[in-house]
Parts: sequence; C-alpha cells; structure tokens
Amino acid sequence: MSGAERPRILLATANQGKLRELRAILADVPVELVGLDDAGPGPPPRVEETGRTFLENALIKAHAYAAWAGLAAVADDSGLEVDALGGAPGVRSARYAGPASSDQENLDKLLRELAGVPPQRRGARFRCAAVLADPDTRREWHAEAAWDGRIVGPPRGSNGFGYDPVFVPDGWDRTSAEVDAATKDAASHRGRAFRTLRPAIQAWAAERTSCDRASAANADFHAGCSTQPSAVITRRAAGPSMP
Repeated sequence: MSGAERPRILLATANQGKLRELRAILADVPVELVGLDDAGPGPPPRVEETGRTFLENALIKAHAYAAWAGLAAVADDSGLEVDALGGAPGVRSARYAGPASSDQENLDKLLRELAGVPPQRRGARFRCAAVLADPDTRREWHAEAAWDGRIVGPPRGSNGFGYDPVFVPDGWDRTSAEVDAATKDAASHRGRAFRTLRPAIQAWAAERTSCDRASAANADFHAGCSTQPSAVITRRAAGPSMP
C-alpha cells in the first residue's frame, strides 16, 4: 500500500518524547501518523483533563482532538501512583506541582513529599490508558496497562522524561531514565497499552482503506463503514515487567 492510500490517524500529543515512543510502537501499522502540530485547521485546542481516571481523561482527549482534526485519534493518559502518597500524584501527574509545572518541578515536589519515607514503603506504579476514537463511526477502543516498581532518589539518568529518573521497575537496578529507548518501550506501561491497542488500530486501518476504496468506486459501503456507534472494546495488558 502506498503512502497516499494509507488512512491518516492523529497521535494526539505534542510531547516529542511520547511521539517518538508511540511512532516506534506503531511503525508497522499501515497508516499515516501525524502529531498535533501537523493536523487540524489551526493550533490544537486546549483540552481540560477533568476525568477522575486515566481512562476518562484519555477518552476526553481522543474525542476532542478527533473532532478538531476530523481524523481518527489515538490518545492516552498516564501517570504515577505512589503507595505512600495514597496513589498520588495519579491523574494529576503532569501538573502535580501546579497547572503549568515542569517535569523538574513535579519531580522535586514528589521527592519532597517522600522525604523520610523508607525504601520499603516507596512502592509505585505507572499506569496508562490508551484510546482510539473514530469521529465518523463514533466507535472507540480502549487498552490499559500498569508498570510496577519503586521510587528512588536522587534522580538518575537522562534518557527519559517525567518521573522516569526516580522510577526503578520491579526486577531492575536502573531507573527507566537510565536505559535506552527500546528497552524502556518494550517494558513500559505506555508501550504495553499501545501494543495491546495496536490490533484494533490495524483493524481500523484495514476497514478504513476498504471503505475509502469503495467510496472512490461509488460502491455501497459495507457494514463496517456504518456511522452507527458500536460497543466499546476494552483490553488490559498483562504479564510481568521485563527485567
């Protein structure tokens, strides 16, 4: 299939680290992948993450950006849960230190909150919910995954972003910022969620291509091109963290 025949799909993020990660995971999917800076009629809208869970936020973002761009959109929401902090920062991971806080500010606040907490009480996990939303058919697909580990300090490594420099996955002796991108992607919560969602994206791409070809030939759409909403498909990634 040539690039011109590939349906376009929006990766709903402007975070360059996340774009690199998601594009690598979806590299073999027959779609044209575009980021927020390359889609839509103008600058992307600011989408308020008002959900109480990662899945609710991912759904909000996927549907909002799909409507804005007129493209099927893949969005995720992810964050860190720390046992000693009652699950915080949770859905507020990206704005833990304030609405416009930087990664460093969030990291600094986390370590301040954990000052004096012994290593055995620093259990934590990254969680990710990923969503594919199609604005034409009004269908959506979900996948969720978690990555267990513990929080250490001071920060170590420069290959990650967010809380990576203080997160040591179970079975590892390095933080997720001290390994190369391929190693992290193979084990991470986001990598697992998107690999679990990838078959749905592949099926969507095959269906969309078939619909587009039928439309170009002035043929009737098959049932899969219906604009009626369908049941939500939800999958959870499973399996232990990679060492």
